Amino acid sequence: MPDRAAPRVFVTYSHDTPEHKELVHGFASFLRAGIGLDVHLDAWYDNTRRDWSLWATENLERADFILVIASPDYKRRADGTALPHEGRGAQFEAAIIRNNLTRDLRRETERVLPVVLPGRSIDEIPAFLNAHSTTRYEVREFTEAGVTDLLAAITGRGQYPMPRRGTWRGGAAGDQRVPAGELPWVCASNGVKRGAASIDGRSYEQSIVLRPASPAVTGPGFVELELGGNYRRFTTVAGVLDDAADAFQVGRVRVVLDGTPRSEHDVSAGKPAAIDLDVTGARLLRLELSRPGTPASPLRSAAFVVTPRNARPPELALGDPTVT
Repeated sequence: MPDRAAPRVFVTYSHDTPEHKELVHGFASFLRAGIGLDVHLDAWYDNTRRDWSLWATENLERADFILVIASPDYKRRADGTALPHEGRGAQFEAAIIRNNLTRDLRRETERVLPVVLPGRSIDEIPAFLNAHSTTRYEVREFTEAGVTDLLAAITGRGQYPMPRRGTWRGGAAGDQRVPAGELPWVCASNGVKRGAASIDGRSYEQSIVLRPASPAVTGPGFVELELGGNYRRFTTVAGVLDDAADAFQVGRVRVVLDGTPRSEHDVSAGKPAAIDLDVTGARLLRLELSRPGTPASPLRSAAFVVTPRNARPPELALGDPTVT
């Protein structure tokens, strides 16, 4: 199914009463017109003579999801306790669903979704769908909020997505220092990488280094690190690389937390800057390294910059940056 295609949904139910039919019709109409799902219901296909068994088979096969609407008559027909001539359509569709579950239990458990509409009961879900040991979807009102759980099952996007796992600190008590370079990198500009660096005669083995591969690359560099709200402090030593081609350059380091600039430091050969910043609760740490006078584009990308014609690229490093 294409990423942007609406999921195809087939609704299977029984015609218990005229009121129940109207309830199902209203629900299916809401999902199609209000939510935008590609819903298919038998009531919308009675405009021509057709073979309903073939129609049901085709829809059951093509559907990304099948909604089984709980009701007393559907339960009896699906569980095989109804008379052979009673509700043949529901009996036929339920038999196909049972067969598919037997063939591939895991896949069909995710695809077949039992739905309890207002006024109905969990006990009216067919027994083979294991109403009390698997998820069921109780819809109390035909609103987006009323179908939140159902939409989560269809889209695969729940209300509480699992956060990305942070760095394991070994289970030791107290704060643990974690190299910032080991945090997940959301994005980074060309020329920014992890590696060793020498700043003001001191070696830092786990640094973040800006060293453009080409002298023509004169713009600022950056890296964005995912904090996830798990850390309290960020510390590092920022400076010009001892082996920089331009030993007399002035560098600028800016620290941005969740889109808000928090500190800015100018550095030069022999004059590094110690950075110690409170990052409590921050989710995204952006580190920008540049030479003063090389402004980035309004989009905050290093792709387009305005620089002097003979400018050399910045060669800067963050020595052993850590978070705790």
